[in-house]
Amino acid sequence: MNKNEKFVITINRELGSGGSTVGHKLAERLGVPFYNKIIIETLTEKYNLSKEEIENLKGRGRSWWSDFKFAVGIGAGLSRDLSGEWNESVYNRETTDDMFLTEMKMLRSIAEDESCVIAGRCGFFVLREHPNHLAVLIQASMDYRIDRVVRKQGVSANEARKIIEKVDKMRENYVKKYTGSSRYDARNYDLVLRADGMSESELADVIMQYVKE
Repeated sequence: MNKNEKFVITINRELGSGGSTVGHKLAERLGVPFYNKIIIETLTEKYNLSKEEIENLKGRGRSWWSDFKFAVGIGAGLSRDLSGEWNESVYNRETTDDMFLTEMKMLRSIAEDESCVIAGRCGFFVLREHPNHLAVLIQASMDYRIDRVVRKQGVSANEARKIIEKVDKMRENYVKKYTGSSRYDARNYDLVLRADGMSESELADVIMQYVKE
């Protein structure tokens, strides 16, 4: 990946690995926007975007994403306002085929228009043909993930394990349904990292070093 040209970094992560925070820190260091599930779904719902509407906007012959951001007044603050690692209502929503196609078109349009960091949303698959794309997977041991969810969400260890197992199953089913692959398949990524023993900042450092080299 060449950070001196328009690029996209996609981060797939296990809940409790700190991957969403790593993505946010990485975006801040690179000076680019950060997008995740909550941001993408909020945009599609708040502004009533559909795959047809995105096609109409793209058909105007200009960068619809730049025009859209200007029109609705969103910018770098969006990632800070809407970022998050766990949201029960968001994870309980069913993803329809229409929603996936809408998100896919949005992600591709965003990546065509600007350099960015994207967490989840099958980014490794949706943007696999992007000419300047770095795909990253961040994992961690179950003990590490439980401890982090306990601290972040204020739940018991037993409840944290249940949350993690539920989200793992939902994410794997989602990825298999829309990509025909497993999110754990290392062949989908350029870089696979284990979070145990490392802070989010240190993980971001590793990715930054990989980009430089």
